[in-house]
Amino acid sequence: MKGLSVTNVTKRFGDITALDRINLYFGENRIYGLLGRNGAGKTTLLNTITGRIFADEGSVILDGSPVTENESNLSRIFMMSESNYYPENMKVADAFRWTGEFYDSFDRDRAVELSGRFGLSLNKKIKSLSTGYGTIFKLVTALSVNVPYILLDEPVLGLDANHRDLFYRVLIETYSENPATYIISTHLIEEVSGIIEDVVIINKGRIIRNEPRESLLSKYYCVTGHISAVDEFARDKKVIASETLGGLKNAYIEGTPDKRSMPEGLSISRMDLQKLFIQLTGEGGNMQ
Repeated sequence: MKGLSVTNVTKRFGDITALDRINLYFGENRIYGLLGRNGAGKTTLLNTITGRIFADEGSVILDGSPVTENESNLSRIFMMSESNYYPENMKVADAFRWTGEFYDSFDRDRAVELSGRFGLSLNKKIKSLSTGYGTIFKLVTALSVNVPYILLDEPVLGLDANHRDLFYRVLIETYSENPATYIISTHLIEEVSGIIEDVVIINKGRIIRNEPRESLLSKYYCVTGHISAVDEFARDKKVIASETLGGLKNAYIEGTPDKRSMPEGLSISRMDLQKLFIQLTGEGGNMQ
């Protein structure tokens, strides 16, 4: 079977279950958003997929064969993370050459071109890069490696607004020219909501939602109005969360609204991805 499959993966650190029976499938040439709060298990999941850590239970399979301790499959996956795996005294240009020794598909000309667009000096030593430019170096590397699966763990850490915008544009440009599967792990949901095609939400080590973005958003809506009117309307509905401000109330409801039968004085709005994420993973949200 083509694609990347995570089957019944569990990972524990002492008494803490970081990943709890994770089952996921990542298809070819898609952009996935792996969304979760800090400590939800995002980085642990990505590290398990890439073999940087080993699962206690379960398996990771790429195109029908295991990823763990499989150099051929591992060479088809690249992960950008907060950790630095390059010698700190190495210059950026030398790091690009070094990457090419591990990944035959690495496009050094593309890396040099992107470095220019981001203002990254090729002669700088990695240890002298600021947090933002350290992130840019990793992004440029990831966007030039040309492998089928590219995992980006918090890819805009330390970037200013202009560089974040440039990254998103370059990502779409790269994806259009050389399609691959991108898994973007982030808590900055509003910024990636227009880019990702599929949404995976992880909460306390468990996958609580996993489906195409538009399909997910079509299943929820918000009703706003006076508290008593909202309570009456929502009485027989599946309310995932609610909030009040003065005499007004918002009820976040799972289901499809019938606008023709809405009581007077109530308004319906579509939930955006960030608002839905907050309600599903925040205090009082439905985490099932």
